[in-house]
Amino acid sequence: MEKTLAETIRELTRKHLENNNGIILGQCLSAVGWVNNTVPDTKNIVELPMTDVAGGGIATGCAIVGRRPIFVVRFQDFMFLNSSMLINYSAKSKDIFGVSSPVFIRALATEKKGTGPVHSGITHSIFMHVPGFKVCSPMTPGEYEEVWKNYLAGEDPMFVSEHRHSFNQVEEMPNVIHQDAQITVYGIGYSRFKVKEATDVLTREGIKCNFINILWLKPLDLSERILNPLKQSKLGLVVDSGFEISGASQSVAYELMKQTKIYVEALGAGDRSVGTAERYENGTPTTKKIVEKVRELILLRS
Repeated sequence: MEKTLAETIRELTRKHLENNNGIILGQCLSAVGWVNNTVPDTKNIVELPMTDVAGGGIATGCAIVGRRPIFVVRFQDFMFLNSSMLINYSAKSKDIFGVSSPVFIRALATEKKGTGPVHSGITHSIFMHVPGFKVCSPMTPGEYEEVWKNYLAGEDPMFVSEHRHSFNQVEEMPNVIHQDAQITVYGIGYSRFKVKEATDVLTREGIKCNFINILWLKPLDLSERILNPLKQSKLGLVVDSGFEISGASQSVAYELMKQTKIYVEALGAGDRSVGTAERYENGTPTTKKIVEKVRELILLRS
């Protein structure tokens, strides 16, 4: 029986805690559903106090002494309070002091009605900006296994941008390539599910779209597997669940344009705060919005 993403995370964590002298730290790890059933009931679980400022430092210290900590931040907006030691020591210690501090940061995102302004953000673009971090956003069991293997084999802190809406995912998400595609659409994080829906709609309308998954944000994969579909279609769009302005979608779009000299636009969450009422929701671009953006780009090109 195939495992869900949540089950995959739980089993990888269990093996790490029981066999590798690993440690997992965070708030309310054993309460409220064991972090969406991704944390196993086993040893080496450390419940942190509700301070939101000390956790990153404790995790960094554990990494320095070789414990390979998993640091769980239940809502990505809380990274602003937790990130000082991660950014100012964990990310820099290898280059400056020759001491590695490989923290595995599980930063969870969520999007649902009424979540509110401090539980709805997606902040992976901030950690892309900081030298020393690896940044990724796995949405499938196979991708998470790849990310975990990369973490254990390396010495760098890793920011893993997760999304609760992906935890029931079982199947992998292959790229979709058409030889006569009119546009190549790249998806980051949870937006990939919406991009897939949108490209399916557009294909039924007669607009053929390449669909490319972006797993690694830093270092960014700019292999031919990523670039060739764009070179063929001569037009691109990068979609992310995080804020569009100064965010991952704009950064990746720029890198793609720089490499190929082909026009690529970005689409992400709007430049406005998220509120508690439904009318203030502001997150992953909807399937409809992605469809409309692709139509707009195709029209401008013609």
